[in-house]
Amino acid sequence: MIKKWRIVTFFVIILGLAGVISQTVMGTAKGINLGLDLQGGFEVLYEVSPAEEGEEEITDETMQATVSALNQRVNVLGVSQPNITIEGENRIRVQLAGVENQQEARELLSTQAELSFRDVDDNVRLTGQALQENGASVGFTQANNPVVTLSLKDSNKFGKVTENIINEYDSPNNRLVIWLDYEKGDSFREEVQKEDPKYLSAPVVDDPLYRQNIQIEGNFDVQEAEFLAEVLNSGSLPVDMEEISSNAVSASLGEQAMDNTIFAGFIGIGLILAYMIAYYRFMGIIAAVTLSAYIYIVLLIFNWMQGVLTLPGIAALILGVGMAVDANIITYERIKEEIKTGKTILSAFKAGSRRSLSTILDANITTILAAGVLFYYGTSSVQGFAVMLIVSILTSFLTAVFGSRLLLGLWVQSRIFNKKPRVFGVKENQIHESQ
Repeated sequence: MIKKWRIVTFFVIILGLAGVISQTVMGTAKGINLGLDLQGGFEVLYEVSPAEEGEEEITDETMQATVSALNQRVNVLGVSQPNITIEGENRIRVQLAGVENQQEARELLSTQAELSFRDVDDNVRLTGQALQENGASVGFTQANNPVVTLSLKDSNKFGKVTENIINEYDSPNNRLVIWLDYEKGDSFREEVQKEDPKYLSAPVVDDPLYRQNIQIEGNFDVQEAEFLAEVLNSGSLPVDMEEISSNAVSASLGEQAMDNTIFAGFIGIGLILAYMIAYYRFMGIIAAVTLSAYIYIVLLIFNWMQGVLTLPGIAALILGVGMAVDANIITYERIKEEIKTGKTILSAFKAGSRRSLSTILDANITTILAAGVLFYYGTSSVQGFAVMLIVSILTSFLTAVFGSRLLLGLWVQSRIFNKKPRVFGVKENQIHESQ
């Protein structure tokens, strides 16, 4: 007896999937960030020098530490896969793709992020070393004004500093002045006369504050407070950096290269789908549906990850389509082999699906391991290729393995294809009854 409700369920799933994809695929594709090779960006060349006079010359270790700190700061901007390279003995070139606010990027990259607490005579009372790692966060006062909350390592140390301020200064000079990147020659008494002083805040200290959490209140909005917290959390640079030059970077490969790659990808995918439908008949149609869902889900995940799509990344996506098809082929061939032994369509489907899983799993695990090595040791576009490949493989398990079995199973279990092996690409004369 044919179970029509399973067929109805199949079409409901297909229509729902088609509706979601058609309404969101363009927005998803446009929301993906493109790499330097496809859309360009901007670059800054810095000259590195010791942070203080009398320090040792710049070493390779110092340069590598600076690159690591810059990479951490770039993450604050939400830019993935920056290109940060060391040139010569004391220069670093930073290339960023798709940065909307170049001035903000410059400020974030070059600021020393040296926090210091000083008195009104500019004497250091406490440095940023007292701040806990990732101890800066954004909060709000009762009046809903943004503040930066700092978590200190030692509340007693801060309490003693505030107590000394009270004992040494009378009102209104009993202030704890909070500076970011204090430079020699800066003066609180001069800055306090300005409308926009360089220091962050200068609260009056009336009572000793033995606290581990303190707040910086200033005339800044939410975005400025978040920027300050993120800069403090990213850590101080081990050197001084002077900007030598900056300019826009054109796409190294260009829009035409991307268009040609995408066009070639469409041709390749089209040929794959045509082959699958011609050779596997109805199972090939199921494969075409799951592959369409696979491509959409990969783009959706990549967009959610805020990944940067490079040309090698597009190649990895197309390669992933081939691997997803491979999973379908392994399953379908197993099913055909079971049908040829004389099993019923339902029994052949269950046995073929079960026996193909271990083969698919082994093949994909080895590829994930290789992609993981590429990501760990590679840089920039190579990492983009590895990330896209890993996402593609994991997604293929959702679509080409489980999705394909779900959709095909609805038809097989409806029993509409009983005694119809040709639907699965098997001729009657190829079936040999098991003894």
